Amino acid sequence: MNNMLAALSLLLLPQQPGDLRDQALKDLKKATEFYRSKVAVRGGYVYYTSLDLQERWGEGKATADQIWVQPPGTPTVGLAFLRAFESTGDRSYLDAAREAAEALVYGQLDSGGWTNHIDFNPRKGRVGKYRNGKGGTWNSSSLDDGQTQSALRLLLRADEALEFKHSAIHEAARYGLDALLKAQFPNGAFPQVWTAPVPNKPVAKASYPDYDWKTENRVKAYWDLYTLNDSLAGSVLETLVEALRVTRDERVRASIEKLGDFLILAQMPDPQPAWAQQYTDEMRPAWARKFEPPAISGWESQDVLETLIRIAALTGKKKYLEPVSKALEYLKRSLLPDGRLARFYELRTNKPLYMDARYQLTYDDADAPSHYGWKQQARLERIEREAKGLREERKGDLEKDVREILKSLDAQGRWVSVYDGEGLVGQPKFAKGFSYLSSAVFSRNVETLSEFLGGKAK
Repeated sequence: MNNMLAALSLLLLPQQPGDLRDQALKDLKKATEFYRSKVAVRGGYVYYTSLDLQERWGEGKATADQIWVQPPGTPTVGLAFLRAFESTGDRSYLDAAREAAEALVYGQLDSGGWTNHIDFNPRKGRVGKYRNGKGGTWNSSSLDDGQTQSALRLLLRADEALEFKHSAIHEAARYGLDALLKAQFPNGAFPQVWTAPVPNKPVAKASYPDYDWKTENRVKAYWDLYTLNDSLAGSVLETLVEALRVTRDERVRASIEKLGDFLILAQMPDPQPAWAQQYTDEMRPAWARKFEPPAISGWESQDVLETLIRIAALTGKKKYLEPVSKALEYLKRSLLPDGRLARFYELRTNKPLYMDARYQLTYDDADAPSHYGWKQQARLERIEREAKGLREERKGDLEKDVREILKSLDAQGRWVSVYDGEGLVGQPKFAKGFSYLSSAVFSRNVETLSEFLGGKAK
C-alpha cells in the first residue's frame, strides 16, 4: 500500500525539466509527422484545413491542388520545420522544409518572385507564369503581405541548411534575390508588384499634394508606386538581412542602406512627420484601394520606425535614427482616446480618417467596413526602447507555454482550433464552433517548442 501511495505521489509531482524536454521532443515529432504526411500537398500548405482533410482555405477556398505562399502558408510552415531541425538536428525536419522549398521552386514566377498561391493543376482564373513553364500568364511578383519575402527567406535558409547542394533550390534562391534587388527603385523604395526590373525615376523628398487629393490623381496601377503598405519595409528588410547573412553579397548590404535612405526621404514634413502607405513618383501620398486614401498611416509609420532602427543597428550609421524622435512625438500626440492609433490621419488636419459602408470618406468610424483594420495597436513605448538600444526580452514563461502546447496536442498529433468569431487571416466564413487545423497555430507551436529545445534561432 505504501509503495502504491509513493508511486501515485510521484505521478502527481510537477513534471521536471528533463521529463518536459523528452515530452517536447516526442510531441514535436508527432505533430510534425502528422502535418507533413496528412496536411501537405506536394510539400506545401494552405492557411486552414478541415479535420477530415477534405476542405482547405487560403485567401478563399483552395482546390485540392493549390498551396498558399502568402503567410501563414507554405513559407511559414517551412521555416518552422527548419527551426525544428536547427534545434534538434533531426533531419526529418530538414526533409520537410526541403519539400516546402521545392513546392515554392515549382511556383516561382518568371519575374523572379511569387504571387499569393501556387496551382499544381491549373484549371481557370489567374495562374502564375511559372519558370518551369507549367503555369499560366500571370507574371506579377508581389511584395504584398510578405508573399515574395517569406518565400525567398525559406529558399535562402533551406539552401544554407542543405549546404548549397540542392541545385534547384540554390538556383531559385539566387534568381529570386537578383529579381528583388532589380525591383528596388533608385531612391531605395520598392513597388508592391513587379513584372520586370523597375525603371529609373527621379529622387525627391516627400511633400503634401498641391491638388485636391480626395478627387484627383487616382492611379489605377497603384501597385507600381513606391509602397510601404502592410509593413512592406520591415518584411523586405528581414529578407535582405537573411540574404546578406547567407550569401555575403555586398549588393544586398547596399540595398539595405538604400531602403533606409528612402525611408528618410519618405518622412512627411511638419505638421505630420510620419509616413504614408504609398507615394506617387513625385513623392506625394497616393491612393491605393478604394478604402486606402492618401493619408498618414499609424500602422505603416510604426513599421518604418522599427525598420529604421534596425538599419541603424546593422550599419552603425546614426542618420537612420534621425527621423525617429520627431515621428514618435507626433504619433504620441495622435493617439486615439483608447490608446490605439488610427490607420489613417487626414493630411494636414491630422483628423482620424475612416470610410463608411459606401466607401465614402468620413471622420466617424461607426459605419466603417469590418474587413479592414481602421484602428491599430500602438507600439510606441517598445519602439522608443528599441531606439535607445534596449533589447526587448521575451515575455511570458517559456516552460509554461510549452506545457500548454503539449497539453493541447491531441492523440493524432493535431493542434485543433475552434472558431469563436475572431478575425482570421483570409477571412474564411467559418461558423462558430467549427473545428479546423491552422498553419499559423502549427508553425507558432513548432517555433515555441524549438525555442525550448534548442535556444535562440539564427
